[in-house]
Amino acid sequence: MAQELGKSRTLLGRWSKQYTWVMRAAAYDREQDRVFLAEQRQARRDIARRHAKLAQAFLGKAVARLQGLDPRELTPGELLRYFQVAAEVERRAVGEESSLASAADGAEGADVMQLGDEDRRSRMEQLRRELERRLSEGER
Repeated sequence: MAQELGKSRTLLGRWSKQYTWVMRAAAYDREQDRVFLAEQRQARRDIARRHAKLAQAFLGKAVARLQGLDPRELTPGELLRYFQVAAEVERRAVGEESSLASAADGAEGADVMQLGDEDRRSRMEQLRRELERRLSEGER
């Protein structure tokens, strides 16, 4: 830098100390980081708002469709999948991350559609018992 400006390194060193260039440069970098992080937070908020609006629109359509379904016409696997998704959405809405299905038997991310009918019935019974247990705990 000294050569580019045609100044001595000693002079630039004095100016750096006199005008606290190192401290000011660090402060500038911190401010740039702060601004960047604030922009990221705002972008995340914007995304969350946009996703919430989309989710509300989708949920309205899903509820309308579900109200028209006859549960007797659904397979055990379909009923179980509806239950798992509804439970997962409800848990996430209150800030819990682990799913009800994985909490019941430790089968993180198990795909119920790959289970046979008897296994699905057994799984639904497990989930029903877990749900009843949690509901009774919540009433205390």
